[in-house]
Amino acid sequence: MKVLLYHQTPFSLAHGGLQIQINRTQEALQQLGVQAEFLRWYDGNQSGEILHFFGRIPTTLLGFARQKGMKVVLADLLTEQGSRSAARLKLQKIVTALLRKASPGLSSLIFNWDSYRQADACIALTPWEAHLMMDLFGAPKEKMHVVPNGVEEVFLSSQAAKRGPWLVCTATITERKRVLELAEAAVEAKTPVWVIGKAYSESDDYSRRFVQLAQENAQFVRYEGAIGDRARLVQIYREARGFVLLSAMESLSLSALEAAACECPLLLSDLPWGRTVFGASACYYPLSRSSSRTAHFLREFYDAAPTLKAPPKPAAWAEVAEQLKRVYESVLECRNTSL
Repeated sequence: MKVLLYHQTPFSLAHGGLQIQINRTQEALQQLGVQAEFLRWYDGNQSGEILHFFGRIPTTLLGFARQKGMKVVLADLLTEQGSRSAARLKLQKIVTALLRKASPGLSSLIFNWDSYRQADACIALTPWEAHLMMDLFGAPKEKMHVVPNGVEEVFLSSQAAKRGPWLVCTATITERKRVLELAEAAVEAKTPVWVIGKAYSESDDYSRRFVQLAQENAQFVRYEGAIGDRARLVQIYREARGFVLLSAMESLSLSALEAAACECPLLLSDLPWGRTVFGASACYYPLSRSSSRTAHFLREFYDAAPTLKAPPKPAAWAEVAEQLKRVYESVLECRNTSL
């Protein structure tokens, strides 16, 4: 079985959780014996049985893959849609239907909505996103699969340690992750928070404001940039008082899964992905623009963290690869049956 993995945004231009997801997926599949390669756009001789596309695949590209005899697996992140209110989702569904009716060919070409129907399999990270793929975009139920992100063994096999005073937040320094708002609340609540991550650009105004705030309030906001050493990151999670992620939009946070593997108490934005994955084993914060309200919830979590139960262990990447392999086998069986 040969699988070609592809994503259209270069990692050098936009780092983040998706890059880790794709890299870990390839490594885990290879360890399982699956021949998994990155699609080389410049190599006209590269071949494969399955194109595993991360994102919403353009229908034209899907058609090209089919012409080469390949099956197509679409693995999309509905980060924005998955974080919308019920009213906004209903409005989106109405607008989508109107656009399809007014100009079916053009709307499909621009937005690639038909990709969900045309793909041989669709993969969602959570049951909530699977529901949205079917409800908003018409993905067939029989083609829908839920396969979560995994966690590296170094996190899953980590040992308990004495917890310290710092809450930890691992996230890219960007508006969507709301790390500046978290830092402002930490200062107001006099609650120590350690932010780990880097900005897409150091010249970005949002990240500059965050860094300045951290420098001026080092007692309550700790920031040293990103940490690539996995062993050190394990130690940080194991010694943290708790993990905080107050994103305005999220899909399935890898950092939250890593923290959960290290038995960190979790405080998450009250969004469907979190409740779908962690249920009652995490604390939830209703998003607010009020710094005082955020500070109140942050302090409340800080005080309660030592008494909170650890969240359940997430899946290992090896388990994720096993699930993906079964999806690949199912689409190839369909091809063989139709021959």
